[in-house]
Amino acid sequence: SKKKGLSFEEKRARMMEIFFETKDVFQLKDIEKIAPKEKGITSMSVKEILQSLVDDGMVDTDRIGTSNYFWAFPSKALHARKRKLEELESQLAESSQKKEALQKSIEKSKIGREDTAERTALMEELAALRQKKEQLKAEIDKYRECDPDVVEEMRQTNKVAKEAANRWTDNIFSIKSWAKRKFGFEESRIDKGFGIPEDLDYID
Repeated sequence: SKKKGLSFEEKRARMMEIFFETKDVFQLKDIEKIAPKEKGITSMSVKEILQSLVDDGMVDTDRIGTSNYFWAFPSKALHARKRKLEELESQLAESSQKKEALQKSIEKSKIGREDTAERTALMEELAALRQKKEQLKAEIDKYRECDPDVVEEMRQTNKVAKEAANRWTDNIFSIKSWAKRKFGFEESRIDKGFGIPEDLDYID
C-alpha cells in the first residue's frame, strides 16, 4: 500500500527533534540534508517547516556574516508551550465568562413573561369587557329608533362597561410602567410577551 505522508504538525515535531537530540546549531543547508534522511521530511518542505517554527518562537535564528544559523533548546520550547497554554486558558476563561453573562441575560429576559393567574385573569376580563362593549353598541344601534327609555338604559349600561374597560386599561398601563422601571424592558417587548395589542388605548 502507498505510504501515508507526514502531516504538517508531524513534520514540525520531527524537526524539533533534530534540535533537541543534537543540541547543535545548523544552517538551512544542513537541515535540508539531515531532515529527509533521519526524520523523513522532504527537503522541499524543510524551509517552510523551519520558518513556521521560527515564527512561533520555537526555533531561534541569527545572521552571522552571510549565513543564517538556527538552533532550539528544550528549555525555551517548554517555556513557549507554557505561554501558549496560558494564552489558551485565558481565552477559554474569557469565553466561559461571556457564555455565563449571556445565559444570565437570557434568564433575565424571561422574567415577567411567565403565565401567571393574575395575568390570565386580567386578559380574560379585558376581552370580556371588549366583547360586552361591542354587544352593547350593536344593541344601541338596533334600538336607536325605538323607545327612548330603552335607549337611555342601554347607554347607561354602555357607560358602566366603558368605565370598567378604561379602569382595566389603566391597570394594564400601570403594570407596563412598573415592568419598564423594574426590569428595564422595552414597551414593545412587554406588549409582545403579554399579548397586549399595540393600539391599546382608553375608550372614548
